Amino acid sequence: MTVSAVDPIESASAPSTEQLVGKKLREIRVQKGYSLRNLSDRSGLNINTLSLIENGRTSPSVSTLQQLAVALGISISAFFESEPEKKRIVFTRADDRPEASFNTTRMQNLAKDLASNAVQPFVVTLLPGFGSGDRMIVHTGHEFVFCLTGTIHYRISGEDYFLAQGDSLVFESHLPHCWENQSDAPAQILLILLPADRSEELGGRHFLMEMGQEEEIMKIAVITDDEKTISQHFGRAPYYMVVTVEEGKISGHELRPKLGHNHFQGMHGEEGHEHEHGHDEESHQKHASMAEAISDCQIVICGGMGMGAYESMRRLNIKPVVTDMANIDEAVQAYLDGKLVDHTEKLH
Repeated sequence: MTVSAVDPIESASAPSTEQLVGKKLREIRVQKGYSLRNLSDRSGLNINTLSLIENGRTSPSVSTLQQLAVALGISISAFFESEPEKKRIVFTRADDRPEASFNTTRMQNLAKDLASNAVQPFVVTLLPGFGSGDRMIVHTGHEFVFCLTGTIHYRISGEDYFLAQGDSLVFESHLPHCWENQSDAPAQILLILLPADRSEELGGRHFLMEMGQEEEIMKIAVITDDEKTISQHFGRAPYYMVVTVEEGKISGHELRPKLGHNHFQGMHGEEGHEHEHGHDEESHQKHASMAEAISDCQIVICGGMGMGAYESMRRLNIKPVVTDMANIDEAVQAYLDGKLVDHTEKLH
């Protein structure tokens, strides 16, 4: 198999990949209701960089796209896709792979429009001296790499792996990792991302680190009445138990107060917990107030929740999980292991 460098855009009238990605980024940002300043604060990228990307004047690295995906709560593939009908079966011919080409990287999506996010396969072509960017990558689930041509260097938790044609690598994705083509010829890999939670887009679960850091930190909020067990009712519980996870292991607990139904009683004639089931903007703002205490968390676990609150958490880029487990630490560990079932049938 011969791998060639990414071809330049031949037609001046056709939009470049940078322009298409920039336009999509702006569409998603506006749809989410974020200003450039908001997105800058959430992603850690400066406003000038975001403006250049949105205007198609710079080529973002894979790491930068992942950073933006995290901030926006989307899959990285969303930057290259429209909103077509989802499919249960995707057949892709070798000469018709949907792709995004940048100055140094070409990404071909082998599962475009697949209904499930259980697997995200890409063929990635890298020019010499380039790779995933200057940040370590950390996410849940597993990652599979197969070197198709050339050589590729992976660094995982401080260990180096050099893959030649035919070599493969599988690892737990919560381990900090990055990759680079250190050779003087193009390299091509098959990259398959397998999220721990099949109901969620993988891109929204990535957490990026600066090079040189040794640990990745994730925070998971659990609804509780007694600091030990998971509450059966999101709205009535008085506390969040925030569990800190480092390197895939529980490392700390912090009890935080939580607004409950009683805080909103009497407001605008409301009674009880009706707002938890609402889907209107006023109800969402109340859910957002309840979630302010866990704005630094990526996941919230509870034993029961209204449909309105569930959707609001998703809008706030906090993944809600409704569980039938009682013990806080056991549920968190089950989530990290990809074994925690989201019982959406318990939504009310």
